[in-house]
Amino acid sequence: MAHVPASERRPQLVQAAIDLMTREGIAAGSTRAIAAELGVAQATVHYTFGTKKDLYRAVVEQLKSDFVGEVRAASPGDGAFGEQVGTLVHALWEAATGEHGRCVLLSEFGALAMRDPDMREIMLGLQHDVEGTATEMLGALAAAHGLTLALPARRIAVHFLNGFDGLTARHLTLHRPGDRPDRETLAALDLLVATTVGLCLGTPAEIRDAL
Repeated sequence: MAHVPASERRPQLVQAAIDLMTREGIAAGSTRAIAAELGVAQATVHYTFGTKKDLYRAVVEQLKSDFVGEVRAASPGDGAFGEQVGTLVHALWEAATGEHGRCVLLSEFGALAMRDPDMREIMLGLQHDVEGTATEMLGALAAAHGLTLALPARRIAVHFLNGFDGLTARHLTLHRPGDRPDRETLAALDLLVATTVGLCLGTPAEIRDAL
């Protein structure tokens, strides 16, 4: 391929890595294989990123950007607060479990993080950013409705995301990316929306009594 500046080569290599690892798994994502996916020399990967950790960090950052971008682009509509939360949650579900396999790839990175300190650092950063984004979106939605949340937005967001991660893991264990969720998963997702809205709207005393 003709010479391309590193600033342009970087996103090309990131996308090549995502395409390759989505098809064949993280284990297949060697620098040699990623270079071959794009049709460049292996040295190009090392020149552009320095280390494999830097490449993986860029891949996770791109996956996060794509994921959050899809959710932010979803319109919550004009309904009541609870309806709008439900709309955004279902948009989040589509972004997480769609045919692109983004959630599966992130799950593989998460499994790798359990035995790789460098990957653990990267995934902890991802978790912090996703929780921050969920907190900001929940707070902004409440403010738009003139609501005072019964619990801190971050606490509600972390609670919701823990339940959501469990449901996506269940779905992707039983189905392929892009498949429709089964009836039990849909019911559990609706229940998660309802309990999240309840945590937002309930009085602090009622929430303490329920814990």
